[in-house]
Amino acid sequence: MTGASLPWTHSPVKVGLVGAGPWARGVHARVLAAGPETRLTAVWARRAEAAHETAAPYGAEVAASFEELLDTCEAVAFAVPPFVQAELACRAAAAGKALLLEKPLAMDLPSAQRLVDAVDTAGVVSQVVLTSRYNPATRRFLAAAQSVEAVGARACMVTGAFLGGEFATPWRLEHGALLDLGPHVLDLLDAAMGPIVRVRGAGDPRRWIELTCEHASGAVSQASLSGSVNVENGITRIELFGPHPELVYDGADIDHEESLPVLRREFATAVRTGKSGELDVHRGLHLQTLMAQAMEG
Repeated sequence: MTGASLPWTHSPVKVGLVGAGPWARGVHARVLAAGPETRLTAVWARRAEAAHETAAPYGAEVAASFEELLDTCEAVAFAVPPFVQAELACRAAAAGKALLLEKPLAMDLPSAQRLVDAVDTAGVVSQVVLTSRYNPATRRFLAAAQSVEAVGARACMVTGAFLGGEFATPWRLEHGALLDLGPHVLDLLDAAMGPIVRVRGAGDPRRWIELTCEHASGAVSQASLSGSVNVENGITRIELFGPHPELVYDGADIDHEESLPVLRREFATAVRTGKSGELDVHRGLHLQTLMAQAMEG
């Protein structure tokens, strides 16, 4: 029996949600309200009508202000642009609330560092929503990667999300694939191949960007990122090479719905034990540091 299927013996964690966009409606609210580990208490967003549409299906309150949201909960989940998250999450941490954070932590490295400092000062639990990392298939791939001696890797994460639709949001269109897709790919390469110590980037993040990563082991990996190409369903693929047979991670084989109950359970467990897991703000800061390096070229 997996940890995700064991009975939940604690009281549900009361979570307030910041944001009412497509990701907040389609994922955060639905998952947090499903329980039994969590309970969605309230939603706050800049547009009250959108907050009501997000909260109503689950019987959650609509908070009139961010401060009112904090009064309803013991943890805060964020589904807003990075520059909004970085500022509000610092305030939530100072109020003693656990944080469920989107990636990237912030728009730039100094803002991400301020958020990490706020979390460390307050001593609150944090967790970053790197969705695929909670998937059983991803975890099997990463476990297999630990048993091989990879000397090189190539990765590809390309979508057409920026060409139109709900996720072609202003911050994504302005900053491109590095900040939006980069955290996922860099996290997986770092976890599979060992710590990345240096990243060099080439290209335009709003069109296509190539990353070359140097790992502490001496291995080298490369990643192609774009949100502006016409591909059906998007492509996520990682290939590890060495004296062993090629080890492949193919996102087409992943059911992302399997990630969500695991994410919820692990966040609630962290809140109830007071111990953040591996995918906390410090992981987010590491990824933000690598993206800052890539932007330097």
